[in-house]
Amino acid sequence: MRVPRISENGLPMSVKVISVSPTNVPSRTMSDRFRHEIAYFGSRNGDNIPVDLALSEYWIDLVEAEDMYDSGVVKLVSPLDSSSTAELELSEELERWLEWVIEHKVQHVRLES
Repeated sequence: MRVPRISENGLPMSVKVISVSPTNVPSRTMSDRFRHEIAYFGSRNGDNIPVDLALSEYWIDLVEAEDMYDSGVVKLVSPLDSSSTAELELSEELERWLEWVIEHKVQHVRLES
């Protein structure tokens, strides 16, 4: 079981998700584990990313985000065997995050502590 990181004031650590594009979107606060979960939704490299991304930035494919939201699951492909896949049910927190992405058509995000 993963133990959450604790801040100096004794509260669980969190991460702020800021929309880089579009810029007029309110930020979202997510649990610290989202630093790892963003990999389910965001790319850091690839041919379809139209901008250079800084270290803490990710590109979100809106069509894939909508598909994940509609199905309620994240489909994972094994890095060792592309024919081996698994489906993980979205948590409530991730569902709310996808709603934010879809509602505001967010494609470029930055994570901040």
